[in-house]
Amino acid sequence: MKGGILVVDKPAGPTSFTVVARVRRALGADKAGHTGTLDPAATGVLAVCVDDAVKVQHWIMEGDKAYEALVVLGFATTTEDAEGKETARGDPSGLTAAGVGAALSGFVGEIDQVPPMYSAVRVDGRRLHESARAGKEVERAPRRVVVHALELVDFEPARDGVARARIVVRCGKGTYVRTLASALGQALGVPAHLGALRRTASGPFGIATAIPLDEVERLARDAPAELAARMVSPADALAAFPAVPVAPAEALALAQGKILPRKAPAPLCRALDAEGGLVAVIGPTPDGEGMKPLRVFVQPPGKH
Repeated sequence: MKGGILVVDKPAGPTSFTVVARVRRALGADKAGHTGTLDPAATGVLAVCVDDAVKVQHWIMEGDKAYEALVVLGFATTTEDAEGKETARGDPSGLTAAGVGAALSGFVGEIDQVPPMYSAVRVDGRRLHESARAGKEVERAPRRVVVHALELVDFEPARDGVARARIVVRCGKGTYVRTLASALGQALGVPAHLGALRRTASGPFGIATAIPLDEVERLARDAPAELAARMVSPADALAAFPAVPVAPAEALALAQGKILPRKAPAPLCRALDAEGGLVAVIGPTPDGEGMKPLRVFVQPPGKH
């Protein structure tokens, strides 16, 4: 199997697409994709799937995310973050840490969010940010998202017309932290926006193992073996799926799209060969009596 997952510490400035393109060029890869967009101004964990590992991309995207965020209370913006133009002002002088913390608790659990106009969500075949830049407001349906944890870690009382709250967020896929920041302001009666965002975890990947983008490019040039050692294998990336060891004959059968006559221990499992390599992601057949390949990562002999 060719490729793996490289956990990049994205810098502020480039788009996620640009980061992926730079990683692909640095590695000389045929293809690459990320597992969840970060806005250009945001930093932190951006997992880049390279070559064959793009086949696991959507499963990693399903994982939870964690963030450190700065919420600026005192004015709102067109984009709900620091990149937009000011749209409203309010007085944050009456805010306290206790009040902000109490308001945050109202956003934990399943909540509805309206996707921001400056986002990559498609409505009627067009991305919202394209409509926004054309000056067109598009009606958006609320989306149900999950916020697992939301905690205030620091609060700076009002000064020069703004107060600042530093929060940590752990949430499910599709959650917009800048929309949370805006909603927090509404709950407190003060316009607000997201001042800064850093993703600290994405699925199984954390910031502690992320490599700065410029370091990725340096290692690719000067120490490719060292960079290759930092790649996460698809088998490890999907470690949350139970492992099902398969014999060579069973691996061949899965590569040919055949069903194995034994029960799957979970809806999604990893079929692993004797060396721990990922043969396929498998799941139960409709009758529950067999295991069928959902995505195969090896080719049967003679196919190249």
